[in-house]
Amino acid sequence: MIFRIFLGTFMALLSFNIFSTELGQLSPQQLTQLHQQKKALILDIRTPEEWKATGIIPNSHPLQFFDKKGNNDPDKWLAEVKKLQADKDQPIVLVCRSGNRSSMVGKLLTQKLKMNNIHHLSNGMSHWLKSSQPVEKCTATLSC
Repeated sequence: MIFRIFLGTFMALLSFNIFSTELGQLSPQQLTQLHQQKKALILDIRTPEEWKATGIIPNSHPLQFFDKKGNNDPDKWLAEVKKLQADKDQPIVLVCRSGNRSSMVGKLLTQKLKMNNIHHLSNGMSHWLKSSQPVEKCTATLSC
């Protein structure tokens, strides 16, 4: 009986660990490689002001998650993601300024919604820019 309780507790902890580590962290080079090889959907969840200040990663989609006050509408945001996603198995990469917001959103997607193949850019757009990666500036043809 004690063994069964121990085994049940161990399995519950193991499954929690698996779900809590599902969110992948990517370097700028890994993000580029994942996009090229698997056509990853890159979602820039920053604010319009941030997009205009730094530009966005080429082939990414500006899709703000938190407003200036930190509010969000996950259902509305997720509906927009579904429109952009080629299929449910397409990798998704989340990008924010420093990696904090993308990590929170990624955990929401992996832990609460049980979505797979979710990643975020480690240290965010700051890391992308420091590693001299290309950006697209917001213009009349590229609205951000």
